[in-house]
Amino acid sequence: MANNRTFYSEILTEHNLHPYHKQLIDGANLTLEGVNPSCGDDVVIQLKVDDKGTIVDGGYTGDGCAVSQASADMMMDLVIGRSKEEALKLADIFIRMIKDPASVTDEEKDQLEEAASLEDVAHMPSRVKCAVLGWHTLEEMFKDDKSDPEDDRS
Repeated sequence: MANNRTFYSEILTEHNLHPYHKQLIDGANLTLEGVNPSCGDDVVIQLKVDDKGTIVDGGYTGDGCAVSQASADMMMDLVIGRSKEEALKLADIFIRMIKDPASVTDEEKDQLEEAASLEDVAHMPSRVKCAVLGWHTLEEMFKDDKSDPEDDRS
């Protein structure tokens, strides 16, 4: 367990001190703010999605605790270069890992790469909303995106 916590701390610290994706995205065509009112975490997710549904660039801005900011940064690492569907699948796996760890297989965790290091957050109730803030915002963003004609299948 100590190794997992050390790994968690190192990755969390790295993504907070040197966030790769904490920036405004020029030409972003999807933007949504997510706020955790219970602690004040705030994250604005920006994505540039091409006409094929591929996330070609992404970033975030905002303020909040180390967990919310690092989680958003790791999420961007995972979703840039992927399709909307792949990003939503990763969001589903991540949120389940945090909220219902037993429902996630080792193979699914492997798909999360560094973000899997946040799995211990599941045992920290006060940090659960922090960890999933960016991921929930991504899900909401795509749920609200009406620009994809294939989404009109109701």
